[in-house]
Amino acid sequence: MKTLIVNGDDFGLTRGVNAGIVRAFSEGILTSTTLMANGDAFDDAVALARANPGLGVGCHLVLVGGHTVAPAGDVPSLADKNGKLPGSLLALVGKLGCGMIHNRDIETELRAQIERVRRAGIEPTHVDTHKHTHSHPRVMEALVRVAGEMGIRRVRKPFEDPRNFLAVGPRRNGRLPVKQRALAAAARTAAPLFRRLAKSHGLLTPDHFYGLGATGRLQREAILDLLERLPDGASELMCHPGICDADLERTPTRLKRQREAELAALTGAGLREAVAERGIRLVSYRELN
Repeated sequence: MKTLIVNGDDFGLTRGVNAGIVRAFSEGILTSTTLMANGDAFDDAVALARANPGLGVGCHLVLVGGHTVAPAGDVPSLADKNGKLPGSLLALVGKLGCGMIHNRDIETELRAQIERVRRAGIEPTHVDTHKHTHSHPRVMEALVRVAGEMGIRRVRKPFEDPRNFLAVGPRRNGRLPVKQRALAAAARTAAPLFRRLAKSHGLLTPDHFYGLGATGRLQREAILDLLERLPDGASELMCHPGICDADLERTPTRLKRQREAELAALTGAGLREAVAERGIRLVSYRELN
């Protein structure tokens, strides 16, 4: 059997991103999303989630960008005195590598973010991380411990084989840009550890993951290509639909107008029919077992 989870990241970032995710769910093939507990539009996202109970909602755990949910004094090695998190993935990785961030602070912040989502009345279907920070072994270890402790059994496996990158965007000599290949290759070195940790903590993950190389460049043709060659088992397609409003323009993210292009791709005419014709079942993380 072939099942596909289509997950929209960054729910709660802005109202425009929230609206785009809900539209991709109601008019397209999106089945799932992950909510940023420290997002500026968190309350709006919660209201939309309640109004769309069929949409699976997990936690998009954030260790890069924005402010902590836990009090700054509880996570002193992770955030500054004002609660500001590291501003980039590179900054976070550098501090982790130098031993500047304590494991207990990572766990405290992850726990606080999950608890905020639960206090809002949403039981998370799963967890993943902003910027795929749980590709780093130390974040990975903290995440599986906290997820297991809090009874969350489903987690994203954020490793995409560069050989299976979706056929999207401009290519040089028929190959994807070097940066995307390098990031995917670097992340995959942690895949064996992830599998061991997930198994030891009884966590469930999809068998296959797609979308890393297509981030910000996802097109309808790429989705159709994926549907055509989707392997047996459970797969996840990560995406970033949204509406580029004034709030998003002010947000320090590289994905702005690209989110509208992804929204158009996910809601394209005939896409649902294409899924059905290929015998693929669209599911959320709720149905992952």
